[in-house]
Amino acid sequence: MSDRAELSPAGTGILGRAGSVILRSLREIGARLSVALWLIVAVGVIMASLVLIAGLSKTFALIGFLSFVASAMLLPRHDADHVLPDVLQSSSGSIPSVAAMNLMAGALPDPVILLGPGGHVLFCNAPARGLFTSLREGSHISSVIRTPEFLDAVAAAPERGRAVTVTYAERVPVGRRMAATVAPLLGEKDGSGGTNILVLLRDLTEIERINQMRADFIANASHELRTPLASLRGFIETLQGSAKGDPGARERFLPIMAEQASRMTRLIDALLSLSRLEMNAHVPPSEIIDLNDVLGHAKDTLEPLAREMGTRFEVGRFNRPATVRGDRDELVQVLQNLVHNAFRYGVKGGQVEVQAKHIPSIGRQGGRYAIAVVDNGPGIAPEHLPRLTERFYRIDVTSSREKGGTGLGLAIVKHILNRHRGELAVASTPGKGSTFTVMLNELRASRPEKGAAAG
Repeated sequence: MSDRAELSPAGTGILGRAGSVILRSLREIGARLSVALWLIVAVGVIMASLVLIAGLSKTFALIGFLSFVASAMLLPRHDADHVLPDVLQSSSGSIPSVAAMNLMAGALPDPVILLGPGGHVLFCNAPARGLFTSLREGSHISSVIRTPEFLDAVAAAPERGRAVTVTYAERVPVGRRMAATVAPLLGEKDGSGGTNILVLLRDLTEIERINQMRADFIANASHELRTPLASLRGFIETLQGSAKGDPGARERFLPIMAEQASRMTRLIDALLSLSRLEMNAHVPPSEIIDLNDVLGHAKDTLEPLAREMGTRFEVGRFNRPATVRGDRDELVQVLQNLVHNAFRYGVKGGQVEVQAKHIPSIGRQGGRYAIAVVDNGPGIAPEHLPRLTERFYRIDVTSSREKGGTGLGLAIVKHILNRHRGELAVASTPGKGSTFTVMLNELRASRPEKGAAAG
């Protein structure tokens, strides 16, 4: 018999696993020391300085230095390799497996589709199925996205070896603009050895709509300010030049200049008011007010203007206290804007009436208060009604400017009512007048707690 012992397969396996554990531990220690290398060097320099300058004992200095090194080895690591859970790694430990990718994609809020090398769907999460109702696992991606740029990006993904984003537009079933990021999962092979492809989709429609609205708003505001400013500059240059000593020209030009300056002031005030409302749109009002007080204030402040314009003006009231949660000044502004529009665009010598009505609760719908501003003016064509609350939207631009309109009054009304969780309803018949109705929720009285003594 040979003196050399033979190891059994089981023993070889145990030693192999033990060696693997030791190797992994040494690698972990090395990684921890590498992460804390600069700190260890700094502490070593400090300890050496204390020994040389302050006369610290070499033994104490060595003990302190070794204690710090040991602490650095025991501290948890924060690098990405340590944080990545083992469940997200494949059997080779290098990249996520298909099952893990499905798990991650299912938790994402954006639409995610996992494709095989040929473009067939291996997995799609719930947002992707909501975006494409006909999307099914096993179907080809071209059945739902037919844009050539996207399909070319999918076909070239394995050779390209990196992620690429393609932006495309869809017209059916609804118009929208999408951004698709196509990324090959290098190393993740299917059964045939091909490369799987991950597609991440983002809907850009709302973002681009908001950006367009912002650009339109800036352009419109600039135009509205530029017109009276150019007029003012023209008159000033005339009075400084050829009409410098002409009293008649001054008498003609100064009222026009004052009107243009007033127009700019109204526009700037409206812009500031709109900006303030947008900043506080998410903050509901907390004050409790009586709408009869708002109606009374509107009657007192607007009656002189009605007499000046020759308009018959009547303001109704609620037959009992009409309490709501709101901001008094903002609700007064709502009523003033609506009545001003009725005066401005109604017929000369016409009538404007403010009606107040309580709508009782029905089922789960609580009670509401309705304030309607009714005029007998020329009315509004149906095609204009949906756009009346847009910024700077005017039915007749020339007439609106001549009458002092800024194009922001109804936009301000809409923002105030949104903050108050209210509604604005518009009804109009050409030739018969218009009705603008403000709806506000009634303040519900708090119920007494159970067990409270009856009064």
